[in-house]
Amino acid sequence: MSSSSTSEIIDHDRRLLLGMVVMGVVASAANLLPSRLAAAPAGDAIRPFRVDVPEAQLVDLRQRIAATRWPDQETVSDRSQGNQLGTLRDLARHWSTAYDWRKVEARLNALPMFVTEIDGVDIHFIHVRSRHEDALPLIVTHGWPGSIIEQLKIIDPLTNPTAHGGSASDAFHLVIPSMPGYGFSGKPRDRGWNPDRIGRAWAELMRRLEYSRYVAQGGDWGSPVSSAMARQRVAGLLGIHINLPAAVPSEVAASLASGGPAPTGLSDKERAAYDSLDMFYKKYRAYGAIMGTRPQTLGYALADSPVGLAAWIFDYNNGEPERRLDRDDVLDNVTLYWLTNSATSAARLYWETAGQSVVLSAAQMTQEISLPVAISVFPDEVYRAPESWARRAYRNLVSFRELDKGGHFAAWEQPELLVAELRSAFRPLRPTR
Repeated sequence: MSSSSTSEIIDHDRRLLLGMVVMGVVASAANLLPSRLAAAPAGDAIRPFRVDVPEAQLVDLRQRIAATRWPDQETVSDRSQGNQLGTLRDLARHWSTAYDWRKVEARLNALPMFVTEIDGVDIHFIHVRSRHEDALPLIVTHGWPGSIIEQLKIIDPLTNPTAHGGSASDAFHLVIPSMPGYGFSGKPRDRGWNPDRIGRAWAELMRRLEYSRYVAQGGDWGSPVSSAMARQRVAGLLGIHINLPAAVPSEVAASLASGGPAPTGLSDKERAAYDSLDMFYKKYRAYGAIMGTRPQTLGYALADSPVGLAAWIFDYNNGEPERRLDRDDVLDNVTLYWLTNSATSAARLYWETAGQSVVLSAAQMTQEISLPVAISVFPDEVYRAPESWARRAYRNLVSFRELDKGGHFAAWEQPELLVAELRSAFRPLRPTR
């Protein structure tokens, strides 16, 4: 594996790389494939990272897709039984004949990427520093079934705002880690890698990058990770922004769990949110129940069949990836899962947090968060959180905004809107001169 070019990394990272060269640190693309791992240097060392997938792995992927044994066709005319056979066949044909992994590989390698060991696990991350002197450091966390691929579209607008309709005062230094067990990060070998532990790892990562004041953002699992950091009041964290809030009150959670009627006295927005959640839990969240109880059993199928893996990911939230995202964007993400063989290790996050829903206020202990919290609600999210619930859940809610388009994968689906939300949400937390 070759080291990342230093030509695109500004002074902070250039000094870091120079120091590593002096110490004789060898760069490696850790965790791409076990046979390609290099020995990790001791201590807090940060190593450059570059993606270099062997062509044999891509050939194998195409051969496996071509050899898929297909099930019989669904007996309904809609997707109520899951992904439809014709849709998956078309996807597989495109994946094996027209899709080009090397394009996203080149996009990733054009970014400064690194790996560092934290708490026994190699953590991969993108680190792009803005050219603007007063940029605010921001750590952004992805979720499942996503990865760092979700955030690629927001990197330049956040770090280079003057080229995207913003001002220099909107600039961020951006850190985008791959969660443990996901993508190019290492796979945990012990139990306990839940959002609290990931949050502590992120705090250590920001410390190693010498960021003494910063903010955090997340959707999906990135929301409880960012919230855990805020609840723990990790050193240097100024506030968080989330786009999947844990705002569901206890009485609503109880009704959903029992399958009984909705609580009385709900407003129209609250009742709409309840109905969305009721539908989601009854029809669309089977994936969470399976990964929360039997991730290893599921993993044998996902590790062996690329089409099975694609079907599992494409069926998320009643097929939102298929319906709302560009096909190649999603295939970039699915291919990353395949090449890193991380479907099973990623699924274990659900097992680690069984019973702790990411949207329930009590489960996420939101009342213990005293740092500023900003929330953006996208209309096609799993549920459209009402402001009344959000203000009950977060006692220091400083911003609550409802958007007119977008869904669960905000950075992927509506990058311009999310960038505008982050600029607005964190503007009051920027240090004043």
